[in-house]
Amino acid sequence: MIEERMLIGLRQGKISKWFSSWGQEGISVGTALAMHPDEYMLTMHRNLGVFTAREIPLKRLFAQFQGKAEGFTKGRDRSFHFGTQEYKIVGMISHLGSQMGVADGIALANLLQKNKQATLVFTGDGGASEGDFHEAVNTAAVWQLPVIIIVENNQWGLSTPSSEQFRMKSFADKGIGYGIDAVSIDGNNFLEVYETVKHWAEEIRKNPRPVLIECMTFRMRGHEEASGTAYYPEGLIESWEDKDPILRFENLLKEKGILTDKSIQKLRNDLSEFVLSELEAADALPKIIPNKETEINDVFAPFSNEEFVPKSISNREIRFIDAISEGLDEAMKLYPELVFMGQDIAKYGGAFKVTEGFLDKYGKDRIRNTPLCEAAIIGAGLGLSISGQKSMIEMQFSDFVTEGFNQIVNNLAKAHYRWNQNADVVVRMPTGGGVAAGPYHSQSTEAWFTKVPGLKVIYPATPEDAKGLLLQSFADPNPVMYFEHKKLYRSLKSTVPEGYYTVPFGKARIHRKGEELSIITYGMGVHLALETLKKHPEIDAEIVDLRTLVPWDKETVLNSVRKTGKAIVLHEDTLISGFGGEIAAVISEELFEELDAPVFRVGSMNTPIPFDAELEKQFLPDAEFEEKLFKLWRY
Repeated sequence: MIEERMLIGLRQGKISKWFSSWGQEGISVGTALAMHPDEYMLTMHRNLGVFTAREIPLKRLFAQFQGKAEGFTKGRDRSFHFGTQEYKIVGMISHLGSQMGVADGIALANLLQKNKQATLVFTGDGGASEGDFHEAVNTAAVWQLPVIIIVENNQWGLSTPSSEQFRMKSFADKGIGYGIDAVSIDGNNFLEVYETVKHWAEEIRKNPRPVLIECMTFRMRGHEEASGTAYYPEGLIESWEDKDPILRFENLLKEKGILTDKSIQKLRNDLSEFVLSELEAADALPKIIPNKETEINDVFAPFSNEEFVPKSISNREIRFIDAISEGLDEAMKLYPELVFMGQDIAKYGGAFKVTEGFLDKYGKDRIRNTPLCEAAIIGAGLGLSISGQKSMIEMQFSDFVTEGFNQIVNNLAKAHYRWNQNADVVVRMPTGGGVAAGPYHSQSTEAWFTKVPGLKVIYPATPEDAKGLLLQSFADPNPVMYFEHKKLYRSLKSTVPEGYYTVPFGKARIHRKGEELSIITYGMGVHLALETLKKHPEIDAEIVDLRTLVPWDKETVLNSVRKTGKAIVLHEDTLISGFGGEIAAVISEELFEELDAPVFRVGSMNTPIPFDAELEKQFLPDAEFEEKLFKLWRY
């Protein structure tokens, strides 16, 4: 009856889109009633019955559909693209399958917290073609996570029939390949859905493990209303009408004398009046008045960004890699809810041995080797955060993050803005060239993430900053991309305080004061600048190390350039669309009349990074930086 009203609202322009669950209601209601109300359910397009079964107030639900501030996303996302901690529902995003890795993280939290709870996640037959499906199911199997995977097989992905999606007869057959239990049931039989899910939820609460349940059903309307159903073969819809789950359950209750035609009509009349009154209440809510400050403030979860100074000053010198390892160790001691995940990070200690010895110290629950599945593991990081835990995910090389790109830029980055859910996840990114590792192990990838609102991007240049910024990353409840230049791991030593301390984000560091020109840089660029100036003591240059790219310290940069009148922006990343372009643009825009020269930029060649050492040397910005530095100095 809600759907009937929504279809009217769609025609009236009161809602922009509608994904109908007509014909699939038995799955949503059956699963929701079978799960405990404090157990998470991760929904998709056609799970309106989950929201009604969890008794979400219809006025608020309708406000969500209409893009009103009283909805769950403050008008920032539509229809079922929302989550709510109050009702333990995590909604989908448009990239099908990505909710499954998140479900793994929630189920992992259940396992670690020993709370004997199950998690349930929906996917469709079409969405199950995504790599996210395989990664998440495989991870759930390997880790024996208490998660129920519901495949709503309505036999069509928009206009694409199952015969063009997969070859197996049943999704239950996939269980064999993953080594998990899997069953196929009649998704249009409400009681069968309820009893099956109830059985398996009870089973995995006692004996944690995943189970896949295929619910066979049919979508009576279009994928969404605008697409229609003209692609269905003639007679197909009619053949499913008698199998409608509401009609079947209604007839069963009439046969058993529980309902009569009269009581059904009264129920419909009462519901119609109730739904209409809730809809009218939502209609009466005011439209959103845009406020720029509100929008900007909601991109990140609140964080004080305080600096914690070391308790004592130490004269010891340690390597860059040891400083990172110390930071990780301090974080593990401080946050018992923190979990490390990554390929080979346990007994082996990671590709660069950063976590060597951590398994013995903290155990396999918190130091977790992962399958080769970046998307599922980054999604699991969000799931852990939803359940009140922290996580660190190590990319073996920053290049490999492309396999989990969607989870970072569309799930982690947007979670707080969309539905007020923080993503307490640190993604460590060994990065950079100079080690002759070729085009898949040496890329500078930081600029990929500076463009995405909701991510913090950190790039230390010294061991002391590496430890302090890493500990600040764990203190911050927002998703942090933490870059570590591989060449610095074992080649750079400096004085690093012992114990816990933090370096605040958005505070640049002056490595060398100067009066003639400003070098704005970060990461390896700091050391290139220092080495170049050692060779040319006649150049009185100031070196500003950004340390963090999002946020970046505009005030310190502008003050430096205002003093010197000249600026050169340096980074190892390729020149085109590198983050240096942003810095240069701001300097030019805000200080144009105070500049004594154009703002120079220096980056690596605009080619993939090559393997051969001599080719790589040519690729990197070292030679060009020295040349342009002299040009700017003499300008």
